[in-house]
Amino acid sequence: MVTTLLKDKLKAMSIHLAISIILAILCYLIITQIWYAAPLFKATGVFKIFVIILSVDLVLGPLLTFIVYKKYKRTLRNDLLVIAIIQLSALGYGLYSTYEARPVWIAYVADRFELVGANELIEDPDHIMLLPKTGPKYRYVQIANLTVEEGVDMFITETKYGIRPAQRPKLYRDFENARPLIVSNSSELSKLIEYNTADTVKKVLQKYPQADSFLPLEASAQDMTVLINRKANGAVVAIVDLRPW
Repeated sequence: MVTTLLKDKLKAMSIHLAISIILAILCYLIITQIWYAAPLFKATGVFKIFVIILSVDLVLGPLLTFIVYKKYKRTLRNDLLVIAIIQLSALGYGLYSTYEARPVWIAYVADRFELVGANELIEDPDHIMLLPKTGPKYRYVQIANLTVEEGVDMFITETKYGIRPAQRPKLYRDFENARPLIVSNSSELSKLIEYNTADTVKKVLQKYPQADSFLPLEASAQDMTVLINRKANGAVVAIVDLRPW
């Protein structure tokens, strides 16, 4: 009797676990291939959130199924339905949180790029922007031609409230306007050896022979490197997992 019950419980838990693994893989692909394409998955630290999603999806659901499962239990269907609702709700909340924090802009500011998440933007009814849903786009944050009043306002909001210029849509301009600055401010690739091992730099750069310089990408969890092609008018070649400083 006990052995049969245990076998039934393990079988039910295994089925639930298999379904959970499929859901986890789908979530992983959505997050890493659409919202946080490499190396932004690492740059934003979203891995921690994904671990929580996995913990709930792969542990809590199947474990609860193992606990409540009894083949001829009258309330079994309702019990499993409640477990499914709890699990899907937790999974949905995790995905929603990840989506709300997804990077939407790679903004060029002064002498670097900054990664801006959807939840970091300051709402501005006069400058409503349609946010990308399948990966970040490039923008230029113009701060050079501000009036004295605008400059003071920007300084106060950044020092007092921690609001960076890249979070303010009213400063956004077409990315093409940033190209001359990108060309003039980008650094020689040889400088990367100061912050990374020579072997690592060589291994990464050999994949992008068209790159001839770089700029930093400032991110919330781990700063990355943006490879640039000066000869192509400051074209962005790729974002790579190298330390820029």
